[in-house]
Amino acid sequence: MDGAGPATAAPVFILLGPPGAGKGTQARMLSDTHGLTQLSTGDLLRAAVSQGTSAGRQAQVVMEAGGLVSDDIVIAILHDRLAAPDCAQGVILDGFPRTPVQAEALDALLANTGQRINAAISLDVDDTAMVARISGRFTCGDCGEGYHDRFKPTAAAGVCDKCGGTEMKRRADDTPETVAERLSAYHAQTAPLIDYYEAKGVLSRVPAMGAIEQIAAKLSRVVTETTTQLV
Repeated sequence: MDGAGPATAAPVFILLGPPGAGKGTQARMLSDTHGLTQLSTGDLLRAAVSQGTSAGRQAQVVMEAGGLVSDDIVIAILHDRLAAPDCAQGVILDGFPRTPVQAEALDALLANTGQRINAAISLDVDDTAMVARISGRFTCGDCGEGYHDRFKPTAAAGVCDKCGGTEMKRRADDTPETVAERLSAYHAQTAPLIDYYEAKGVLSRVPAMGAIEQIAAKLSRVVTETTTQLV
């Protein structure tokens, strides 16, 4: 096949979900379990800029000017990254695409390499519970250990269980109001991807309000079943 890609193309998975749903954590776990390469937009941009690629230089100019990197540049960077040897066993995209327009551009890119989206996995969460989950987070300023007002409080108020530090930190954007705004923005801008991939027959939904290990096991089953279909 002239330029059509390998006989069995490397699988491509996407994780969808609002801020705080655990996409990054689950992507890392899937990477470890299945040998997939995790690709996040932020990491892709930083690496391309650091390596001085053509698309990376374009991105650097935009970022230094305080602008948003265009979809065309992101797709060009992703095109270069997918050609790297460590992507030969498959990739999992974390944080991209964010809109149906980006999804269409990604489909076109993958078609040129003989690949496609094998599964878009939606981490389904309850918005009210998410506000409580995210807004209650805080960390130890000394060792970085994470805590939660309700789900994982320190044994002694204001004292880190791990190192004994007493300086606790909270992210400025982890207030209930800010979290609610971020969830609203997700539903307006990114959630339409659920309909997009459902229409293509590649959407899987996984409840994501349970224990991390339980969610990981469900995601792993989706990846295993989808990968088996390729053989």
